[in-house]
Amino acid sequence: MSTPAKELCRLGLREAGAGVAAKAISSSELVEASLARIQATDGKLGAFLAVSADRARAAAKAADARAARGERRSELDGVPVAVKDIFVTKGVPTTAGSRILEGYLPPYDATVVERLEAAGAVIVGKLNMDEFAMGSSNENSAYRPCHNPWDLSRTPGGSSGGSAASVAAGQVHASLGTDTGGSIREPAAFCGVVGVKPTYGRVSRYGVVAFASSLDQVGPLAREVGDAALVLRTIAGHDPRDMTSSTRPVDDYLGPLEEGARGLRVGVPREWLSGGLDAGVEAAIRAALDTYRRLGATLVDVSLPHSKYGIGAYYLIAPAEASSNLARYDGVRFGLRAEGAKGLKEMYAESRERGLGAEPKRRIMLGTYALSSGYYDAYYLRAQKVRTLIRRDFDEAFRSCDVIAGPVTPSVAFRLGERTGDPLQMYLADIFTITCNLAALPGLSVPCGLEAGSGLPVGLQLVGRPFDEATLFRAARALERELGPLPAPPEP
Repeated sequence: MSTPAKELCRLGLREAGAGVAAKAISSSELVEASLARIQATDGKLGAFLAVSADRARAAAKAADARAARGERRSELDGVPVAVKDIFVTKGVPTTAGSRILEGYLPPYDATVVERLEAAGAVIVGKLNMDEFAMGSSNENSAYRPCHNPWDLSRTPGGSSGGSAASVAAGQVHASLGTDTGGSIREPAAFCGVVGVKPTYGRVSRYGVVAFASSLDQVGPLAREVGDAALVLRTIAGHDPRDMTSSTRPVDDYLGPLEEGARGLRVGVPREWLSGGLDAGVEAAIRAALDTYRRLGATLVDVSLPHSKYGIGAYYLIAPAEASSNLARYDGVRFGLRAEGAKGLKEMYAESRERGLGAEPKRRIMLGTYALSSGYYDAYYLRAQKVRTLIRRDFDEAFRSCDVIAGPVTPSVAFRLGERTGDPLQMYLADIFTITCNLAALPGLSVPCGLEAGSGLPVGLQLVGRPFDEATLFRAARALERELGPLPAPPEP
């Protein structure tokens, strides 16, 4: 008897891959289950901007043919995944959530897309996001908002909202997102999945639509820590097409996964638990820290004194880089072009006016101002100095600990529309995640329970030393194994 589609969609990534390898299930069955799940649920969720059904079915057929021959590209072979619509995909629309790229069909694939497909993963579509990855709620998407599977009235987080919602809802077994200031970890926390922001330079950014080039990083989202580790191992490694890509060899993330927390030194920054947290979130975080102590880890008091300046520094550096990166969208080479303009200057202005939403315009103006003559030293340069101080704080903290643990977000998922009229309140959703990007460190969000009042997921953030993702996975898996999986969210 064949396995029901809903049960297939709830299989873990490695579990599904093992089923294909053992010929207990076929890749085609997994893909049809995924496509059916998307068809049944995405009208309410809004996680996808494009579904590539024909491409996915062809890839599944090829995976089944390999399985029949006893061939296996990787543990991902034949398993449905999806990618944020910020990764260019040959012949598949890539919009970065913006009208200005509406209808753009890239002539090539991003490196991470190439690596997923080389491993045999089946990409079923492109996922919703805040426009140009600028946002914390996915409400800045030019196409439609994305909804949280746990409560459709709430945000899934941003900017990788579709990446988190699709995994939590069982539409795909894993996804890729990008994290510039928390855009993987925040939605992972809000949707109750695992999300990883690797060390800057660990994963190639070639073919990623740029927001802030010194901060952007690609990472996986999955329902289990081991699945996220497998995806990261697949996409990580040097890429000569990305000049910021590290040549450092990729660690074996799965090898030490089950070593447990005993002997780990877990740093707890006093600044992260000294106020500003909702009571339910703080209770879940403290309970998770107590679990580490019970598992044999040592909790160490550490300080990140300059973290309070992280939001200010980030919202000078990131918009400055965005104002440069987004200058290429002018209506000339690709994407939206305003018709009927009387001259070149008018065509530029009208294309950008029609094609860009309020948040990109706000950040472009902020960044251009910060870089302008007479203000560069006072704003942008000073923010870069603060960035150095933040990195030094982390360096000092890691003298006495192996990982740093604390909240991902100050609250559980907030309601859609609740913060759209107050950009500062929206920006403050990333107060605990931004410093990790400024310091170019790896960070991970792992579910640590449900908030007592709302029943919504809470994520614990783990931050590690540069290129020490293996220790983050080990620490996260120890907690996951002890607490057990979250229940599945309600049916949409």
